[in-house]
Amino acid sequence: MSSNQPRLSIGLPVYNGEKFIKEAIDSLLAQTFEDFELIISDNASTDKTEEICRAYAEQDQRICYYRNDNNIGCARNFNQVFKLSSGKYFKWAAYDDLHAPDFIKKCVNVLDQDPTIILCHSQTYFIDEKGSFLQNYDIKLKADALKPHERFHELLTKHLCYQCYGVIRASALRMTPPMGGYGNADGIFLLRLGMLGRFYEIPEYLFFARSHPQQSMSMYFPNYLLFTNNIKKQSLNLLPDFYAYAVWFDSAKKGQILLPHWRIFWEYLLSIWRSRLSFYEQLCCYRSLHQQLKGTEYLLLKDLLMLVLKLWQGWQAASIKKQPVRL
Repeated sequence: MSSNQPRLSIGLPVYNGEKFIKEAIDSLLAQTFEDFELIISDNASTDKTEEICRAYAEQDQRICYYRNDNNIGCARNFNQVFKLSSGKYFKWAAYDDLHAPDFIKKCVNVLDQDPTIILCHSQTYFIDEKGSFLQNYDIKLKADALKPHERFHELLTKHLCYQCYGVIRASALRMTPPMGGYGNADGIFLLRLGMLGRFYEIPEYLFFARSHPQQSMSMYFPNYLLFTNNIKKQSLNLLPDFYAYAVWFDSAKKGQILLPHWRIFWEYLLSIWRSRLSFYEQLCCYRSLHQQLKGTEYLLLKDLLMLVLKLWQGWQAASIKKQPVRL
């Protein structure tokens, strides 16, 4: 690695990514913007990911490869690559997505020119396993609004969080709590980031999100390709399995009793309470929370019913163990 501090750090967390990671790395190394470091954090992969990444690190001094001794969960691995970074700007990259060659350059130019922008991303379209076009991602958010409570309102809209893969000011990331280990943690992370500053979307399709059966969204959110602005009224039927997502974000939660929707609601409230917004702006955020989440109250009831069921099953199991054995 060069002794000079790079302007941009790219963090690539990965677990068992042998099928697509070569294309993802090649896509990053082909960027017209070259002043970056690429930090790969391997979450104890059991396939050929380590072999592939070490080969790339030997060929390009901008690449640093780290391997966890055991799988620490998605959220901690995402946070780890940022902790290891040193650039003025930061970008997360997934092991299966691709970028147009000028994606980073155009994002950095926007951030260089406007200090009120803290995150720059582009329009997105989906590709399949072979890299062929599937469809555009058409959810549009006005996260460039000047007022923070208006950005809060926009980022509460149901969306797929692809802004996470834009270029972000590292200074803003340091002011934001790290990504949590619960369902919709990436959405809440973006919400908190948006309360600090504006997002800008480049009106070009420069980011290509791959859709394939091995990704988390395909496993826990199978209808996500239908999740567009055109079907907002039907979107309640397309929500992901936040129980499974909580374990995916934090593998230590496996087998625990979880209240994922209550946790999400609590994190929304914390986002407002801990913000530096004025009293009026906080009131506007509470109003947005009511407006945007209206109709999803049954999810909180679902959590409580699941809790009762788990406790009942645990009580029954304990009762069976206490019964005397009859000879």
